[in-house]
Amino acid sequence: MFENLNWWEIGVLLLLALLIFGDRLPNVINDGLRMVRNLRNMARNATGDLSRELGTDIQLEDLHPKAFIRKHLLSEDDEQAIRKPLQSMYDNLRSDVTGVHDELKDVAKAADLRTPSVATGTPTPTPPAPRPSYDDAT
Repeated sequence: MFENLNWWEIGVLLLLALLIFGDRLPNVINDGLRMVRNLRNMARNATGDLSRELGTDIQLEDLHPKAFIRKHLLSEDDEQAIRKPLQSMYDNLRSDVTGVHDELKDVAKAADLRTPSVATGTPTPTPPAPRPSYDDAT
């Protein structure tokens, strides 16, 4: 959470908090910690109630819809049956994209003007001669 702050910035924030809240700072910190504890207890109670109602063990991480379906509604065989047609399509698409990527690399290498094209046998273009300026003519 504070990985972007260095020690000086954290010190300035603490000093600023001390100036704003004064001698009420310990009470403010205690109220904040109490609020965090209450929120944790509420989350634990909600997951416990949900586990009791559904008749299965549910953790807080399981409340994400994908994780819930994967863990509680689908068996491993069902999940594999769903993945099988999609996996073959994914593999085909990946091989096609890899082929296109390799062809683009070959084209870019052939069109690169910075490297001499010895393999193709075409001479490398020479840059045009600089045009004389007005100062050179006078």
